Amino acid sequence: MTLHSDVAELLAGAGILDVNVDDAVADEHVRSSAYRRVVLVTTSSRSRDGDRRIVATILRDPLEMVSKSAVVALVDGVATKVTGPAEFRQWAAGLLPGIAALKTEGYREFIRRRVHDWLFLLSIEDGHVPTPVELSEVTDWMQRVLAEGSTSPAVLALLAESGSRKKIRNIAMNRAGSRELRSR
Repeated sequence: MTLHSDVAELLAGAGILDVNVDDAVADEHVRSSAYRRVVLVTTSSRSRDGDRRIVATILRDPLEMVSKSAVVALVDGVATKVTGPAEFRQWAAGLLPGIAALKTEGYREFIRRRVHDWLFLLSIEDGHVPTPVELSEVTDWMQRVLAEGSTSPAVLALLAESGSRKKIRNIAMNRAGSRELRSR
């Protein structure tokens, strides 16, 4: 397969007709944008059957930063659509072996950590109250996502006490405090 045929296949499969394949092949910014659009179409589908094929195609891109970014966007998109941690864990188990195609270990690790972060968040949404040790095993990004978006008093209290950064602790403390004021 060539980059041209891979990009053409991805765009056609997503029904995206307004991207010039030659332009996408020649310019990684155009290609990256095209991949993001393919990912949006892919994540909006109820079926996850074609995700591994799409990831394998994207990972053949010669610029690993472009392909890593597209795969992370897919992970993020799917994580927001699944019904819970079990479904996401199963989906990720099928996806993660494919990231071995990335030569850069840091990119593979970034994707694995993103999957771990989403499993952490989904387990919280499913009722799990994390421990300080579990919290320390997720990225600052996920801690900030939780501090800014969680509605669980227990999670906000944990973040206010054990968040990895002062900003995370302050956000959680302020949100926990404002929730207490509203409930009175």
